[in-house]
Formats: sequence, C-alpha cells, structure tokens
Amino acid sequence: MSAQALAEAPLDLSRPFTRADAIEAGVDPRLFRGSRFRRIFRGVYVLRSTPVNPLVRTQAALAIHSPEAYASHVSAARVYRLPSFSFPDEHVTVWRQEDRRTRPGIRAHVADPRARVTTHRGVRVSPPLQMFVDLASMLSLVDLVVVGDAVLKMFGMTAEQLVTCCASSTAPHAPVARVAASYVRDEVDSPMESRLRMLIVLAGLPEPEVNYELRSTDGRVLARFDLCYPRLRLIVEYDGRQHAEDTTQWHHDLERREYLDDEHWRILVVTAKGIYQEPERTLGRIRAALVSRGGAGVPRRLAEVWRPHFPVR
Repeated sequence: MSAQALAEAPLDLSRPFTRADAIEAGVDPRLFRGSRFRRIFRGVYVLRSTPVNPLVRTQAALAIHSPEAYASHVSAARVYRLPSFSFPDEHVTVWRQEDRRTRPGIRAHVADPRARVTTHRGVRVSPPLQMFVDLASMLSLVDLVVVGDAVLKMFGMTAEQLVTCCASSTAPHAPVARVAASYVRDEVDSPMESRLRMLIVLAGLPEPEVNYELRSTDGRVLARFDLCYPRLRLIVEYDGRQHAEDTTQWHHDLERREYLDDEHWRILVVTAKGIYQEPERTLGRIRAALVSRGGAGVPRRLAEVWRPHFPVR
C-alpha cells in the first residue's frame, strides 16, 4: 500500500486507531508487521511519524473503548497538562462493567452514575474537580494537594469550590480527598511552592500566607511573595534554578532584596535540595527564623507527620 493510499484512507492514521478499524478502512493487514506503524497498546497503532506523547497515549487507550468512555485519574491530569507524576498506566472510565477492556498498560474503571464528562483538547475527560476526587485513590496527600493547587490556578476555581465538591462526593476515597482539599489554597504559582507549604504545615509550624502582596501607601504592588508571615516581615521563598539562569530576573531580585533589607524584611530562600534532600534542615531554618522574629504559636518540637511525606532522596 503506497504512502498516498495511506494518506487517502478514510481513517485518520495520524491519530491512534485499532487494527480492526484500519483493516475495515482498507489498510493491508500485512503493513502492521512492517515499519509504517507504531504499536502503542495491543491492537492499537499510529503512524510511526506521529510522536507518542501523553495525549496520544490517552487517545490510544480510549480507542479500544466505546465512544462514551472518557479519560480519568492520571490520564485526565495529563490531558489537562497538570502534574501527573510517574504512573505508567493510562486510566479510562466506562459506564458499564461489560464495556471495560483489558490491556497491559490500561486500567479501566466503572463510572459512578452521577459522574460527568467534559471535553478538553478534543478528548472526553473527567471534569477537574471530579478528577481530583478520583486521584485520591492513587496519590499521596502531598501530591494530591499539589494537583489541587494547580487545578485552582489553571481553571480559576476556588478552594471553597473544591471543598464543596469533595464534601458532596460519595466515592469510596472521598474522605481522603476531603483531607487533601482542606490543605489546598488559592493562587499558588508552582508545585514546588505547594510542597514547601505542605512541609511547613505538616511539621506543625504556623501556615504562611500564599502569594502575599506588599503594597505601597497608594496601593501599588511593590512585591509578591510565595509564602509569607506579614506580621513578622518574614518571607519563605522557593528559588528554582531558572532564576539564576535568567539575568533580568536576577537583577530584579537583587533590587527587590535591597528594598526589603531597608524595610527590615527577612527572606529565607529554599531550593529543591532543601525540600528533597534536606527537609529537616529546612524546617529547622524556618522554625529558627519564626522564633527570632517573635512568632506566636511556634512549637518547641516539630511534629513528625511530615517525615513519611518527605523521604530524603
């Protein structure tokens, strides 16, 4: 079968398709033994020229299911371009038990009758808040909060909406989702800010304000801080390596630092190493800074709840 014939096939071969659908569309079955196609799952292929990214894998998982099926759990997170972590399988939800399809690399779920479906990037997918509840069956507390913070930021939702959704859910894992939702905050800018905040809170330290805006007397925003204790003039800020590589941002940070020094603010900078490799040292630094600035409610000893959520890598 020539390249032109493939291009003229009534089936879009640049998107995942089943072998049966391709043969019905006139594709020679012998071509599946050659190099023209790439197999994604058993019985599901795509043209080799098509890059297999998370969206294409999700489309491939849906290809073997009924048209009413939709991407859910981490597959929904991938479609939304939300943090989805290192889960190898694709997740599809169907409406009837008999509609589930078994394949290595695909996990099929049966939907709650009250579940809803939306479309995003051309894919049927669970709505963001419903997806959050589904993910409570898979993710750790901290990872689920990371996703929750990202959902609110991406879709312009509020923590109150998420809490209400989780409160009304009757899913088996809804209680886990409710706990995570209680930690989710509005206007969080990055997953690492979420992790740093959770490290602080789970250790029993006072929770900082998220994205606090320092304003002038006429209301102009002078600076915006990731995590802040305004009364103490203490800033806890995650600093990713990209800042050091951006000369403009670097100069801006230096100027901001000079202004804050003049106004007697203290900035405590935390890097990825401080979260993944030295979390206890980071907590010690934050606690000491809180005490030195006269913070109220600072525990004499850190709670141990944080440890299983932040294992040293």
